[in-house]
Amino acid sequence: MDWGGPEFVIAIIAIATFGGIVKTWVRAKHGLPEERPRGHGRRKRYHVAGESEEVERLKAENSRLTDRLEASEDRLGVLERIVTDKSYSLASEIEALREQPMRLQDKGNVQ
Repeated sequence: MDWGGPEFVIAIIAIATFGGIVKTWVRAKHGLPEERPRGHGRRKRYHVAGESEEVERLKAENSRLTDRLEASEDRLGVLERIVTDKSYSLASEIEALREQPMRLQDKGNVQ
């Protein structure tokens, strides 16, 4: 193997490129932020006044919606417990039996 040949240089470039692609894919898959390219940390970013107000408004809305979702989940859990409770099904069976004689009486009167 010739260490100084063009194939070796191309192989190194291909490996580095493939590694960068895999790293970017993994970061995107897990929702990690992009790395800033070198040199971008030295520049000053100018702050847009309306941007922070928008961010604060979105944070407040997100908090409100999260609270609403948690309350809905709690209510849903209570309803699931009520419906799956044996006493609830027993009560519905009793009500069905109470209605059954009425149906039989109604059928007897019609004929």
